[in-house]
Amino acid sequence: MKMFAKTSLGGLTADGFLLFGTRVARMFAYGFLSVVFALYLSELGFSEGVIGMVLSLTLIGDAVISLIMITTADRFGRKRMLIIGASLMLFAGLLFAFTRSLPLLLIASIIGVISPSGYEVGPFLAVEQAALSQAVPDKQRTSVFAWYNLVGSFATALGALAGGGLSGILQKAGATPLNSYRAILLGYAAIGALLASLFVRLSPAVEVLRPAVNFQSRVGLNRSRGVVLKLCALFGLDAFAGGFVIQSIVAYWFYVRFGVDPATLGGIFFGANILAGISGLAAAWIAARIGLVNTMVFTHLPSNILLLLVPLMPNLALAIAVLLLRFSISQMDVPSRQSYTMAVVAPDERSAAGGATGITRTLGASFSPALAGLLIGNPALLGAPFFVAGGLKVIYDLLLYRSFRTLKAPEENPAS
Repeated sequence: MKMFAKTSLGGLTADGFLLFGTRVARMFAYGFLSVVFALYLSELGFSEGVIGMVLSLTLIGDAVISLIMITTADRFGRKRMLIIGASLMLFAGLLFAFTRSLPLLLIASIIGVISPSGYEVGPFLAVEQAALSQAVPDKQRTSVFAWYNLVGSFATALGALAGGGLSGILQKAGATPLNSYRAILLGYAAIGALLASLFVRLSPAVEVLRPAVNFQSRVGLNRSRGVVLKLCALFGLDAFAGGFVIQSIVAYWFYVRFGVDPATLGGIFFGANILAGISGLAAAWIAARIGLVNTMVFTHLPSNILLLLVPLMPNLALAIAVLLLRFSISQMDVPSRQSYTMAVVAPDERSAAGGATGITRTLGASFSPALAGLLIGNPALLGAPFFVAGGLKVIYDLLLYRSFRTLKAPEENPAS
């Protein structure tokens, strides 16, 4: 059952517009929280090592929750699972806001849905990707994904600006830093409640009918298993590298290295995410000319070199400039990667493939923040997260090109 009647964004049905709207609200919430999340944990008195552990556990918990929900969504209802995911955002935001207890915070990290990276987590993305893929022709898929990522990046940018700006305003009005960051967490929880109310409005058209009786139908992968497993391994490496420089970590690094205040951090990541969104929009144009795999690799490599240069900058202005330059090309691989994954698997396995690669990326990114926290806690290794991330990402690019340069998407086949 197709959700959208036409291929243009203007032809989206009510469900289609609603899912674009929930994407905007969700990514705003992630950006809203990510700028101050590590600062909040620091104000609670936790060390860099503990902060890194909490960040890692949030991502591990997100991956586990996603795995459970994605593999059961088609049997128990996509709409129902999306509502549960939004409710877990509400739960995590409230528990983080109202307790100082580390055990309770760890429970919130593992069970709740929270994004310290500013990027997509939880069960939401796989359902939306599969629906968009089956709703448009192959030649328009990358373009639709580019717009989908663009609105998400803009929402994250606005969220980062709002989160940093609101905490700064509250502190100038006399609130303690801790209470100003707590207000951000309450706002995150409120958006979780808003998402739940929006998902309730989805129609039965978002559901699919699947014969669910054997193991393969539960996993959702059969003919495409080999390709998906190889993609998962590579995407997991890339995400592990990216976990060293998630938005909360980079914001905390700017705070430690240059003493940047939350309002300025919000401005930095507002600009960074705006540039990232625009760069993703260019992916469709580039991919149409050089191919999806080439777009992923040849735009990703220079962004990783720029990542390596950030901690080498002698002052704040240059560090910001290099970071923004990096973001201006860093997201060209994202819609290309999503489109390529949907292109090289069987149509009836797209939801499972999107879920598997998404969960692998979340798991890959879940271990590195703990290591990054330990590195940042050592003044001599303050810039190490950038070096480790950039180096591993270069290796990922080379392996991806070697493994998939000959496997083309259908629309890249001259005979298609």
